[in-house]
Amino acid sequence: MTNFRLYKHQTMNRILVNMPLQTMNMSMGDDDGGDLGIALETRTRTKKPPLYKVMLLNDDYTPMEFVVLVLERFFSMTHAQAFEIMLTVHKKGVAVVGVFSHEIAETKVTQVMDLAQRHQHPLQCTMEKE
Repeated sequence: MTNFRLYKHQTMNRILVNMPLQTMNMSMGDDDGGDLGIALETRTRTKKPPLYKVMLLNDDYTPMEFVVLVLERFFSMTHAQAFEIMLTVHKKGVAVVGVFSHEIAETKVTQVMDLAQRHQHPLQCTMEKE
């Protein structure tokens, strides 16, 4: 009798090895009816927000000192950095003064334009997608 049980056990193992996973679950008394398999976890990757260049445009009327003041106040530049950018705007007609997310770039443009308008200067500040 002992030999019979051993043989039956070995036969059962061979049968289980050749069966699909779902059938194997049922034959082993698993009542959940689910498949055995690899659990896949989906991860969503967040996209980085697009960046926007804020640019100052040259005009023939805004004083250079005012442009330096704007760069120091709204773009946290040192006097030397602001002076260098101001000269670039003056010589080339335009200069990128910062790269920001959309909301921050929009705020910077509005702040510069408001200050220029209050001081009656035609200074133009724009933004464009990088």
